[in-house]
Amino acid sequence: MTNISSTADDILACARTLIIAGGYNGFSYADVAEVVGIRKPSIHHHFASKVDLVRTLVSRYREEAEAGLAALERNIPDPREQLKSYVGYWEACISDATAPFCVCALLASELPILPEEVALEVRAHFRSLASWLTSVMERGKRKGRLKLSCTPRIEAEGFMATIHGAMLSARAYGDPKIFGVIIEPLLDRLSTKH
Repeated sequence: MTNISSTADDILACARTLIIAGGYNGFSYADVAEVVGIRKPSIHHHFASKVDLVRTLVSRYREEAEAGLAALERNIPDPREQLKSYVGYWEACISDATAPFCVCALLASELPILPEEVALEVRAHFRSLASWLTSVMERGKRKGRLKLSCTPRIEAEGFMATIHGAMLSARAYGDPKIFGVIIEPLLDRLSTKH
């Protein structure tokens, strides 16, 4: 007997891969059914509509990201090392193609055409990530571990935009190493010499 939660998880994982490959409008339930090996009505059993599927996907993605950031907070006390670890996560994902692009960054480029329910989740992800990065910048400045040239919030927004832009450049050039080439000077600029 098929495990219902595992089928839903398979559907979500497939949708994530398809969105990263082609965006919100780049896939259909027929595509998901073919990849997962189920019939379209089975997908509707778990997710009534594509909006429900993608909204659930982005909500879970945000929860996973927040859990990962919380783990960084618990395991790495130094703000500069937290940023390096965050960058390292994406560098590894891009290099081994396990997650070559942030699904929320990709969907953000499609905000004008996204259903509002999905757009709200994408915006919530950006707010959450910006909030975490701002707190890292604030702590890093206070502890003398990061050198900021703007307010912590502006530095955080610039850092986030650079990460997402570096993902885009790595994809555009077809070269995962471009990500590090772009991000390394940013980390160097933020780092104090200790």
